Amino acid sequence: MSSFGERSRRRPGVLALALVLALAGCATDSDRPDAAPPSRGSSGTGGGTGTATAAPGTREQLRVDGDVRQYLLHRPAATPASSAADGPRPLVVAFHGRGADAAELRAKTRLEKAATARGMLVAFPEGLGHGWGAGTRATKQRPDPDLDVRFTEALIKHLVRTERADPERIYVAGFSNGGSMALRMAAERPALLAGAASVSGQLPTGDAAVEPTGPVPVMVVYGADDPVRPLAGLPTPPPDPEEPILPTRSARDTAAAFAAAGGAGEPVTREEKGYDRTVWRLRADAPDAPDGTVQLLVVHDAGHTWPGSTVPPPEGFGPVGKALDATDTILDFFADPAPGPGR
Repeated sequence: MSSFGERSRRRPGVLALALVLALAGCATDSDRPDAAPPSRGSSGTGGGTGTATAAPGTREQLRVDGDVRQYLLHRPAATPASSAADGPRPLVVAFHGRGADAAELRAKTRLEKAATARGMLVAFPEGLGHGWGAGTRATKQRPDPDLDVRFTEALIKHLVRTERADPERIYVAGFSNGGSMALRMAAERPALLAGAASVSGQLPTGDAAVEPTGPVPVMVVYGADDPVRPLAGLPTPPPDPEEPILPTRSARDTAAAFAAAGGAGEPVTREEKGYDRTVWRLRADAPDAPDGTVQLLVVHDAGHTWPGSTVPPPEGFGPVGKALDATDTILDFFADPAPGPGR
């Protein structure tokens, strides 16, 4: 398996950076402050050091569309060998689930530990009202359904500029509603990303539909026994008094939509220990096409949970899958999205 530092991607990096630099709906740079100083005693694996190489675990803010948005930022710990000459670093933007927050996702996934050990930046943004506009339908609670897309673009731009995030190695991931948000970013901004992953999240459908628009490596991890948002999708969700629950297509149809957008052929499915893996290989003969796959991992004996997590899920969410560690599996996929059946 290639490391993030060794692996070279032939991605349209200049185009990706241009996309985030040419934001039409966000505040201008003069209105958007640099990252806030590290919060002493804030949640995270480490507080601010007051030095140029801050420890992971700082709470930051960014003004976008007139709102001051919050996020947790984890930086790789400084080492004697680290220097500016090491080059830009990969970035993972991780979206929490509906009703949760950044700290909850960090605890559930331990993503910052696994990612920073690989030399990656990790940003955990906070959703407005503890949720994300993962669909295209305007609602009373989210009258601007594109707000979070613009926020994510602005956050990426900001971290490329201030934290030396590598514009050719930008990844998104998320859980549940946050997983659907990650899928929306991959669907609508494929040239901006080098990969995306969703756990217990599906593409919205119906009048909130999100359609993939280009090739990008995507991994969908799903519990076979999800009682909250079933593997087969939720085309007619029950009403919700606080915020409408979006209808979704199935997990397989979600993955297949990304495969079709990437010109993939027929999938190959194989049984692995405790889960089934279906792989579509993206067409690689088009200009600037990514070398990679779309993958669906259906975890046996797993519910609406993050496989491998040690944090107990809420009542009614089903069991935590033990067949794989979703965090390591996703980061391995980001490092090399090509391996799989049919290679």
